[in-house]
Amino acid sequence: MEPVSRSDRGEDARAVLIDIDGVLTVSWEPLPGAVAAVEWLRASGVPFALVTNTTSRTRASIAGRLAEAGFPVAENDILTAPAVTAAHLREHHPRARCLLLNAGDIRDDLTGVTLVDAPDAPDAPAGLDPDVDVVVIGGAGPQFGYDALNRVFRHLRLGARLVAMHRNLYWRTADGLDLDTGAFLPGLERAAGVEAEITGKPSAAFFAAALSHLGADPSRTLMVGDDIESDVLAAQRVGVTGVLVKTGKYLPETHRAASGTPDHVLDSFADLPDLLERLATGSG
Repeated sequence: MEPVSRSDRGEDARAVLIDIDGVLTVSWEPLPGAVAAVEWLRASGVPFALVTNTTSRTRASIAGRLAEAGFPVAENDILTAPAVTAAHLREHHPRARCLLLNAGDIRDDLTGVTLVDAPDAPDAPAGLDPDVDVVVIGGAGPQFGYDALNRVFRHLRLGARLVAMHRNLYWRTADGLDLDTGAFLPGLERAAGVEAEITGKPSAAFFAAALSHLGADPSRTLMVGDDIESDVLAAQRVGVTGVLVKTGKYLPETHRAASGTPDHVLDSFADLPDLLERLATGSG
């Protein structure tokens, strides 16, 4: 294991934000040592929240799946991009009629949001619902075909606002890297002449929601992630200590080409307890 870097931030850290996919699990299978590390956090009384851009499952579903894998977590420990998106829509687009494009059913986490079902006819792009106020883009998958993207494009051209849960380019599955929303979103923005409102990581609002959820001070909080830009450097921009793990979507070339430097780099999440102990004693 490479030595971690020294940083003035993160001394005596009192809370931890943890990405899930690529940090704790890959394709929902626990990474080596991850369960034990979360058990250590729980036993040590370290407040933590699992913060994820995952849009394929609800918070309850994620909690259930992780509990089945042995993680000592419950629904209240989890903050998702869909849940933060719902809060954003309720505050900034109240009573808006929203068209959702997403791989997976997350409606239970979109409380207080009025969803408009897309037309099912083969010529749906020509038969648009004129009352769509906001197009909401979640995670990419088979649903992101030409007809669906063209339908979104036409709604945007008619004046609908664009809200996206994240800009992730790809994620790690058991079969390798798969494309995500960030591979499609810039094309929609450029074609329609709009800019998406981003609600999940790396938005500052997402991290503010996570810190508020824990009642944590950013200067005494760590963010552990496998995405150097969206997880680690974005957290550092709001005063949170960034910890990059070399699992999941981590690639050495992406690390070298990043726009900044993580406060700490670990081989895996299993190394977090050791880092926290060293920070607490001032030896990290």
